[in-house]
Amino acid sequence: MKAVRYIRTGLLVALLLLVGVTTDNRSPISDAQAYNDQTYDQIRLFSEALSIVQKNYVEEPETQELVRGAIRGMLTSLDPHSSFMTPDMYKEMQIDTQGEFQGIGITIGTRDGILTVIAPIDDTPAHRAGILAGDKIVMIEDKPTKDMSLMEAVKLMRGPKGTQVTISILREGEPAPIKHTITRDVIPLTSVKVKDIDRNIGYLRITNFAKKTSTEFGEALEKIRKDKGEDFKGLVLDLRNNPGGLLVSAIEIADHFIESGPIVTTKGRLQNQNFAYNAKTRGTEPQYPMVVLVNGGSASASEIVAGALQDSKKAILIGTTTFGTGSVQTIYRLGDGSGMRVTTARYFTPSGRSIQATGIEPDIIVRNKGGTPRGHLREKDLTGHLENNQVEEDGVDRDEQPEEEGPALDFIPEDPAEDTQLMRAVDLLKGVDLFKELQDTAKVKIEE
Repeated sequence: MKAVRYIRTGLLVALLLLVGVTTDNRSPISDAQAYNDQTYDQIRLFSEALSIVQKNYVEEPETQELVRGAIRGMLTSLDPHSSFMTPDMYKEMQIDTQGEFQGIGITIGTRDGILTVIAPIDDTPAHRAGILAGDKIVMIEDKPTKDMSLMEAVKLMRGPKGTQVTISILREGEPAPIKHTITRDVIPLTSVKVKDIDRNIGYLRITNFAKKTSTEFGEALEKIRKDKGEDFKGLVLDLRNNPGGLLVSAIEIADHFIESGPIVTTKGRLQNQNFAYNAKTRGTEPQYPMVVLVNGGSASASEIVAGALQDSKKAILIGTTTFGTGSVQTIYRLGDGSGMRVTTARYFTPSGRSIQATGIEPDIIVRNKGGTPRGHLREKDLTGHLENNQVEEDGVDRDEQPEEEGPALDFIPEDPAEDTQLMRAVDLLKGVDLFKELQDTAKVKIEE
């Protein structure tokens, strides 16, 4: 049994990818963890129940499916991010991190037992079909999704390019489910997008953290500096609606701007689950003003980047409170090629903050106007989510935050001029540059 160690610092990304870190070839059983008498009693109880079903069920059951179903139920009972993967699902999980897959292009989570859209991925069939964050998927083809696992939903919605899948959604304000027949396509996970928004201000958007994100990011930064030349006055890093991805990519992005010290740390029940990932001085960007845009769709690895830059005083965060998932998963490969995702630790920002079920609050709260009003899904809304232990430790109830009212919190207008959050970021960076010029002018006059 091979254990592939991953750090899953985000929501259950159903049609995207996982957060991967290292490979651990040790078996969890070989760690010399002693089973106590109570554990053996429960194993005997399971064996007894399995035997009864095998002998007495109305039709002859398939033992493999019985055991897999039991494992699936065991993991589902733990938290929203622990789950079972069939061999096919396990292979797909590995393929996802390579840069593309075939499907409709959405990320989903479970709320009150119902599959709920976290966000559509930009420029995908789901995005073009008008699927919105907060939509509840009640049917996939002719199958109800009540209590359907995320992995089952993934398998149903994925498929070869050119084929179609019909999903029925419930949307706040609509009296009946809406059917969407969507043609599947190749979903390229091009991570970094550059847009010209201002003569002096650079703009980079990271839509997810994949294997090539750091390389794409470095190339995009170089292009911005070359194009802007001496006019380059600051950078907007847009992490809105970024559901996460590979942790190593998030660390590499943060490492562009942080000279030294921790970027993220993880703490678990066992000593070998505790890690600290520190910044390297080499390759650090020159100091220039930066704003990071976040919202309720910013989760997982994007929260790691935002939290690291905020704690390190390298950027000002603008937008709305992030999704709030700060848990760590390890992926174990089982003997038959199937896999288990098991929550093993929590992660913390450089200052020691846990954002589990609370999210990261921006330095400046700004909401975009427009969009369809609807309830926004966050980590704290997921059934069985882990609580934030820091609430008990320091006596501050971070979960009791005022609800954000108004339009859809993840709405991003196509026209930059209508994007209030983006325009606020640009104005702030211009103000910083203007203030610096005034200071330099005043200094020259004093020296004269």
